[in-house]
Amino acid sequence: MKKTLDITREHCPMTFVKTKIELAKLQEGDTLEVLLSEGEPLDNVPRNAVEQGYNVLSVEHVEGTTHKVIIKK
Repeated sequence: MKKTLDITREHCPMTFVKTKIELAKLQEGDTLEVLLSEGEPLDNVPRNAVEQGYNVLSVEHVEGTTHKVIIKK
């Protein structure tokens, strides 16, 4: 299952808090597509996800300042 979370309007630390809440709802093996802004969220969300034991599959530029991070539980 793949779920999408848009946190482009959020600021740290809420970016990873909201990401972590959504990841907790997923089953093992599911993926979460996180849309976020460059800067702190782009630096922190993938790093924190790895530190929490999740697998960051990809980080891609979408458009403008928006990026997409795919995280597997």
